[in-house]
Amino acid sequence: MKLASLFEHPNTLPTAPRLVQELIDSFNSDTISIEQITRKIAVDPVLSAKLLRLANSAYYHVSRSVATVDDAIAMLGFITVRTLVISNGLVNGFKSTAGLDLHQFWRYSLHTAVAAKWLARETRQNSDEAFTVGMMHAIGLLVMHTAMPEQTLQIDKLAGLCDARRLDIERTSFGYNFADVGAELARRWKFPDAFAIAIESFPEPTGQQDFVPMSGILHLAAWFARAEEMQWRDDELRATCPTSVAPYIMLEQMPSIAELTAGMEELVT
Repeated sequence: MKLASLFEHPNTLPTAPRLVQELIDSFNSDTISIEQITRKIAVDPVLSAKLLRLANSAYYHVSRSVATVDDAIAMLGFITVRTLVISNGLVNGFKSTAGLDLHQFWRYSLHTAVAAKWLARETRQNSDEAFTVGMMHAIGLLVMHTAMPEQTLQIDKLAGLCDARRLDIERTSFGYNFADVGAELARRWKFPDAFAIAIESFPEPTGQQDFVPMSGILHLAAWFARAEEMQWRDDELRATCPTSVAPYIMLEQMPSIAELTAGMEELVT
């Protein structure tokens, strides 16, 4: 199946909730009304409760209880709230995918996102953008499982979600991989071009004509998340570390996944 044909499947492309689409559009607009967005979040009881739990989580180290959506947005800032609401929308957009453990998938995606955010801070890149791209980087896999489940399940037997060979096997089998599909989904959902470029090039960030820092960050974060999921030993970490993108010493300084995700599990439950 050609890449473009994937998106002709009736159930492949979930419709982003209106609020999520407005927040995606805000990346390309300077005129969004924060007050209007706040009101829309406040009237959504599920989203409001999740946002408040996140605001009060250990991740943000608040000194007092955050009781209202207004307080949460004031404390977290619009950019962070936008990141959290979009990430929650991505998780809720795919409720059932045959043959794929969605809990594992979103756990791995969250681990990639928090690692990407830390790496972006350390390298003075946009950390909120890194978090969102991290949550999205493997979403093409969900599209593939939905549009061509039988073919994708055959790939699953050869290389699972966290198998570094998977991207190459997909490209050999189909002519594209889940990074290409995820980039196309980002374009169709009208995320900024930079998001699609980072997702598309993260498998081989140093193989591009012009190195894109965000794709390098995403490459490292995905490796770190795979290592956590597979529980690699130190010798396995050193043997697989993508030192062409960053020295191992930098990655040794990264906090543990448990520390990076403290309280953030709300996003994927």
